[in-house]
Amino acid sequence: MRRTAAALATVLAAGLAGGAQSAAAAEPPTCGTPADHRIAEVQGDGDASPVAGRTVRVEGVVTADFQRPDQLGGFFIQDPAPDRDPRTSEGIFVYSTQEVAEGDRVLVTGRAVEYNGLTELSPASAVNVCGKGRVAPAHVRLPLKGGADLERYEGMLLRFGQKLTATETYTLGRYGEVTVSAGGRLFQPTDGHGTTQAGNDARRLLVDDGSNVQNPDTIPYTDPRVLRIGDSAHGLTGVLSYGFGEYRLQPTEQARFANTNRRPAKPRHVGGNVRVASFNTLNWFTTLGERGADTAAEQERQLTKLVAALRGLDADVVGLMEVENNGDTAVGALVDRLNQAAGAGTYAWVRHPYPGTDAIHVALVYKPAKVTPAGAARSSEDPVFDRPPLVQTFRPASGRTPFTVIVNHFKSKGCDGATGPDADQGDGQGCYNARRVAQAGAIGAIAAESANPLVIGDLNAYAAEDPVELLAGAGLASQTKRFVRPGERYSYVFDGQSGELDHALAGRSLARHVTGATIWHINADEPLFLDYNTEFNPPEFYRPDAFRSSDHDPVLVGLRLR
Repeated sequence: MRRTAAALATVLAAGLAGGAQSAAAAEPPTCGTPADHRIAEVQGDGDASPVAGRTVRVEGVVTADFQRPDQLGGFFIQDPAPDRDPRTSEGIFVYSTQEVAEGDRVLVTGRAVEYNGLTELSPASAVNVCGKGRVAPAHVRLPLKGGADLERYEGMLLRFGQKLTATETYTLGRYGEVTVSAGGRLFQPTDGHGTTQAGNDARRLLVDDGSNVQNPDTIPYTDPRVLRIGDSAHGLTGVLSYGFGEYRLQPTEQARFANTNRRPAKPRHVGGNVRVASFNTLNWFTTLGERGADTAAEQERQLTKLVAALRGLDADVVGLMEVENNGDTAVGALVDRLNQAAGAGTYAWVRHPYPGTDAIHVALVYKPAKVTPAGAARSSEDPVFDRPPLVQTFRPASGRTPFTVIVNHFKSKGCDGATGPDADQGDGQGCYNARRVAQAGAIGAIAAESANPLVIGDLNAYAAEDPVELLAGAGLASQTKRFVRPGERYSYVFDGQSGELDHALAGRSLARHVTGATIWHINADEPLFLDYNTEFNPPEFYRPDAFRSSDHDPVLVGLRLR
């Protein structure tokens, strides 16, 4: 049962934080004005304060101080003698610049408000420091039992003793945020890992940096190495805030992440005498100021990283996505730079016979010394394709067995213009799933007429979604599912959830020639500020290497062909 205000006054008179009656004479007179509400009474047992809009006086111990101009403009206090209702929080944020320090016992008068979902006292008309106190962090474990949410801990000092894994770093450079999760990284519910969206949401927590500053001068978790998704920490400690639609842990102790997801210097060995890769380039454009680089300097940085990635793959055939659709200009520029690095004539490209009218198209590069095109390149003029596929049959230089690479980039999940069956159906597959299913059907038909087909590319569909399952039903089996462990089977991270958008699907006749497959995790796990852009990325983080050369990880397949 909650303590009443009268009972609280009795406790205060006795010296809540261990102060004796004789100490009262030494306190400022304002410290003799008792609280009229417990913090738990201000917080209430729901999302909003039951006394919102009223001026209240509460007592607590300062647990975190974020008063600097580049921080949150206030501090957190917590009642050291909590009530017995687990639904009510014992902590609250005070919006005030009056100087306090962690461990101060304070009496605060202020108006109870809901600010963007956070219960706080704002403005605080009086902050009286009345001694010292101590609050131990509450030990919390994700997911909370019984389906409870974090509202019961809003404003409180918490400690998460369990292992929590970084599962999203998209806003690390811009806002100093990283999302962590219990039980390892989060996977997309439609990627076949047995997860649900509700289960994922219960396991995740956003760790903030105690600041609302954009593009901070010092990005957290970059020393002695830059944080990667998959790295993990124990004992995260801080106060729980709320803002921008999410609960946020504002650390009171430096979080330290162990390097539990080391950078892979090279892709895993896949064997075979012919290697085929799929790689989304993230808008390789030679035209500046379009979807790719804005300046010549950015373009050079982007090209350097792409070449490093392609040389690291060392594939004999590479299907590329998101290459500017400007004839041979963009793909030719990429091949020219590859040949500068690898030797003249090492790579060539296949001219797309029908690249479509989209700003980007798929491309295909290969090593003439390793494979030879057999016949002309093909495509499809079916209007179902926004970006028509590129189909080319090859023969290995040292053998006669043909194989056909079918390069794809299916319609994205974005909802712009989606209507009818293309609208989001609420099944987790996003918009335009019906279009992607139709595209998959058309690709299945092309594969059925091709010698030893290998369907590769960014299908914009996760492993357990309808388009991939339709292709599987057409006899095109996932080689990453066959050779890559479930925890490593992802090529993209969206909203903190990993999944496999980039695929390598082999027909039955070719599958027996496959010696291995891997996903080279050089991009999806890397923070955004490591890429080629210069607008906000601190220059000291750029490296002329393969890491964060794109936002998709490349896929690599080995073939043994005679």
